[in-house]
Amino acid sequence: MSGPDPAARQKGVRQSYSYPKYPFRRPAAVDSGTVEHQRVVIVGAGSVGLAAAVEFACLGIETVVLDDDDTVSAGSRAICWSKRTLEVLDRSGVAEPMVDKGVIWRQGRVYRGEREIYNFDLLPEAGHKMPAFINLQQYHTEEYLVDRAVTLGKTDLRWRNAVVDIDLDLDDGDPDDGGDLQGGGGALLTVDTPDGRYQIRADYVLAADGVRSTLRRAMGLEFQGRTFEERFLITDIRMNADFPMERRFWFEPSFHAGQSALLHRQPDNIYRIDLQLGPDADPVEESKPERVIPRVCKMVGEDLDFDLEWISVYTFTCRRMERFRHGPVFFVGDAAHVVSPFGARGGNGGIQDIDNLVWKLALVLGGEAPAALLDSYDAERLPAADENILNSARSTDFMTPKNQVSADFRRAVLSLAERAPFARTLVNSGRLSLPHVYAATALSTGDDDAFAGDGPVPGASALDAPVLLNGAQSWLLNHLGQRFVALCFVDPEALGDDWIKAWSKALASLTPSVDLVVVGRSDIASRSSIAILDDISGQAFARWAAKPGSVYLLRPDQHVAARWLEAPTVSVLAAALARAIARKEAG
Repeated sequence: MSGPDPAARQKGVRQSYSYPKYPFRRPAAVDSGTVEHQRVVIVGAGSVGLAAAVEFACLGIETVVLDDDDTVSAGSRAICWSKRTLEVLDRSGVAEPMVDKGVIWRQGRVYRGEREIYNFDLLPEAGHKMPAFINLQQYHTEEYLVDRAVTLGKTDLRWRNAVVDIDLDLDDGDPDDGGDLQGGGGALLTVDTPDGRYQIRADYVLAADGVRSTLRRAMGLEFQGRTFEERFLITDIRMNADFPMERRFWFEPSFHAGQSALLHRQPDNIYRIDLQLGPDADPVEESKPERVIPRVCKMVGEDLDFDLEWISVYTFTCRRMERFRHGPVFFVGDAAHVVSPFGARGGNGGIQDIDNLVWKLALVLGGEAPAALLDSYDAERLPAADENILNSARSTDFMTPKNQVSADFRRAVLSLAERAPFARTLVNSGRLSLPHVYAATALSTGDDDAFAGDGPVPGASALDAPVLLNGAQSWLLNHLGQRFVALCFVDPEALGDDWIKAWSKALASLTPSVDLVVVGRSDIASRSSIAILDDISGQAFARWAAKPGSVYLLRPDQHVAARWLEAPTVSVLAAALARAIARKEAG
C-alpha cells in the first residue's frame, strides 16, 4: 500500500478548529471621560483568568475581565488537566463539558528505544467522580469557561480591551503595604480599545495576562530562576489512528535518535507530539512544515496521513516572581510563574492559584474576613510554585543531561528500570501535577496526633468518595467548597438528630457561617430526619481515617483547615475558623 502523497503534506499548518470571535463593545468611560470604578478587575481572559471570573461569579462577586484579543488561545497549548483541576472547575459547573469532550486517561508508558521499561496507573482505586487526567485543548476549555461566565451573568467580558499601564500610588502612597486598599487605594488601570482609551480604578486586580505579562513589566517586576538551553518542538497533528488513550514517553527512540519524545492523544483526532531538538536548533527553521513533517513521519509511520494543526518551538524556563502579591495586585498563572510542560504543572498550577485566592478576596470584600487574610496568598502559593518548579526542573535535567556524570546516571537508571521497581522512581519523564499541601500555612490548626498521619492532613485538599443523598447517587466533593464546611462523621449511637440540629444552628451563627455536612452509615442515613450523606461503600470513612464523631473543618477551596478525631465543641471549631481567616483572636 502506498503512503500519503509527500507533496500534499507540504501545504503547511491547516487548523481544523473554528475560533470564536467575541464582540467588542465600546466602554461608556471612553465617551464620558470619567474614571470607572470596579471592585475586582481580571486582566487576561486565558484559562486562569476566566476560571477566576467564574469562581467569583459563583460566590456572587461581579468582575470585569479585560483582554487584548477577541478569541480564545491560539493552538492547543495546555492540554493535560489534572484530577484536582477538574474538581476545582466542577464546583463552578465547567468540568462536566470538559470531561465529556476530553480524552480520559490514567495510564502512562515509558520506553527506552522501542522497548517498554515500565508503565504506571495514576488512579489505581475506584470511587472518584473525576478521572486522573483528561487531555483537552486549551481553546475548548476557554470556550466552556466563557460560556459559563455568560450564563452566570456576573462577569463583564471586555474583548479588545488592552491594559497598557497601571498606577498603584493612588491615595495611600505605599503600594506594597499589604493593607486594606478598598477605601480609596487600589490600582488605576489605563485601557486601550479600538475606540479610544479609558481608565478603571480597581480595588483589586488579578494579573492573569500570561508569561509576557504587561502588568508585570509596567510594575518593573521580574522573574527569577533558570532558563534551559535545550529546545523542544511541540506540534499538534490531525490524523485517524488507533493509538491508545495514554501517555507515551520515549528515551532515545530510533525515530528520534539520542533525544526524547512524548505523545498524547486529544479530542477531534488531534495528537500532541513533543520532540527534544537540542540547544543548537534554530527555532525558525525547525518550525517550518518541511522540517516538521519528516520528523512526524518517522514517529507515527510513513503510511499514516496527517495534517499539521499547530507548531511551536520552545526553550523552557523554570522561574517565578519573588512575590505574587503587590498591594492590590495579585499575579496568577504564567504571569506569576512558569515551568516546562513536562508534568502538566503550568495550567494546573494556575488554576490552583485562583482556587487559593478567590475565596479569600470574596470574604474580604464581603467584610467577613480581615484584609490580613490576603497575605496568605503568598505564604501558600509561593511554596506551591517552588514545588512545581523543583519537579519541572528535575524532569528537564533528567531528559537533558548536562554532563557525563548525569548522562551515565540516566543510562544506569534506564537500564535497571525494566527489572528493578526501585529504579522506576528515579526515572523522570515529568512528575505529573498533584495538589499542593499547604503544610506550613498559618491558617491551619495543627493536629493533636490522634490521626497518626492517616487521612487528609491540615493543608491538604479534600478526598472524594461515592455517597447517597436521599437514595440518589452523589459525590462527597459535590457537598464541599465555596464556603466553610464542618464535615462530621456520625453513627446512630454517638450522635442523633437533636445534636445535628443544634450544631447546624450554632455553626450558621458564626462569621463567616459554617455549613454542616454529615456523613453516616446506611442505618442512620435511612432513619434521620436530617439530610445525611450515606457512605454506601465505606470509602468516605476510610479515606478520611474517620470514626463516629470525627470532624473536619474545610475551607472554601476544599482544603483542610483543622480536624478532630473526637467531636470538638463549637467554641473550639470557632477558634479554628478564626485562624483559617487570619482573624487576630486566633492567637
